[in-house]
Amino acid sequence: MKIMRGIEPIIAVVILVAVTLVIAIGVIGWIMGWWGTMGATENLQFYPDSYIGVGGNTTLYIHVKNIGSAAAVIYKIEVVGVEELTDTSRFDGKTITDGTISPGVEDTLQVPLSKNVVPGTNYAVKIYTKAGNVYTVTVQAKV
Repeated sequence: MKIMRGIEPIIAVVILVAVTLVIAIGVIGWIMGWWGTMGATENLQFYPDSYIGVGGNTTLYIHVKNIGSAAAVIYKIEVVGVEELTDTSRFDGKTITDGTISPGVEDTLQVPLSKNVVPGTNYAVKIYTKAGNVYTVTVQAKV
């Protein structure tokens, strides 16, 4: 009579630990919401009617739409050679709060500037997001 042997106990333990770890990582990811945001990206589209209004108060108007699948969080706006803005409470829009633009949202960001600009001059504006993207748009100063 032939005696059949199973797998070694140490190999069985290694397999059980590996399977347990994979399941635990999956459950933790599901609970923390990691899997729901995987692959989601922001994608900001800027419209050509963006400008810097010159007059009583100098204000940057950026017409933007988030055509991506994740919220875009703007943490800094730089008018190159003029001013850097990092106070997100100044990034005012109807549906944009604290620099956050939800997916599908189109709005005009109104940002007061403390420095003067020259009417008729084109300025490069860089928009920095927490996802690590830098968007550059050219705007003109208008009276």
